[in-house]
Amino acid sequence: MAYRNGQRLRLDGLAGDLPVRLSVNPRSRRVSIRIDGRAGEAVVVAPSERRLADGVAFARQKAAWIASRLAARPQAEGLEPGGSVNLKGRPVRLEGMGGAGAARLVQTPDGPVIRSGGEGEAFERRVENLLKREARAALTERTEVHLTALAQKPVRVSIVDTRSRWGSCSPHNRSIRYSWRVVMAPEPVIDYLAAHEVAHLVHADHSPAYWSVVERLVGDHRPFRKWLRDHGAALQAVGR
Repeated sequence: MAYRNGQRLRLDGLAGDLPVRLSVNPRSRRVSIRIDGRAGEAVVVAPSERRLADGVAFARQKAAWIASRLAARPQAEGLEPGGSVNLKGRPVRLEGMGGAGAARLVQTPDGPVIRSGGEGEAFERRVENLLKREARAALTERTEVHLTALAQKPVRVSIVDTRSRWGSCSPHNRSIRYSWRVVMAPEPVIDYLAAHEVAHLVHADHSPAYWSVVERLVGDHRPFRKWLRDHGAALQAVGR
């Protein structure tokens, strides 16, 4: 059977049908599977459409693992008045206010608070917009620090909402894209992500030489990578 990029299907598993999406990434060297916690599905990644059949076969072999990972994924966590959200690793209370004003970060005697107008999805959208602004400021600042450390020229920084990766670097057009969701992580993790992407301006791969550049910027990078592996699904579950 021929499969195509972006196709969705359901595979038989012990716990019922398993939702699977097929994805082609020419930069991939092999077939792999990841869990998209926000979409609630497994993603089979292959370097070409021709290899998608191998990916589906691999997913069938890993059906039990896929089922367990999908069952363990964090449930969606809305942004609503009375709740909280992490900002640079610290919980911040969410408060509603009358009208339709934009969300703003306010320092109070009891700690920082995000206050926003709007109701329901409008409230959530305003809070997300504030988090994106905070992400842009934090990641732009750390990017510039690491660019200076490596004597690199400026780059264009974009803030996006990707599900498959926390950041990406395009050395040929000197642009770096970051997921805004990393602003919920502790500051050392945010700094590591900026270093990770800036280092790709020196080495586009993940060779030992590349990791030596990352280590020069942030020291031992393994704890930060582990933090993202352990808590990344929870960050992806926040918001709309």
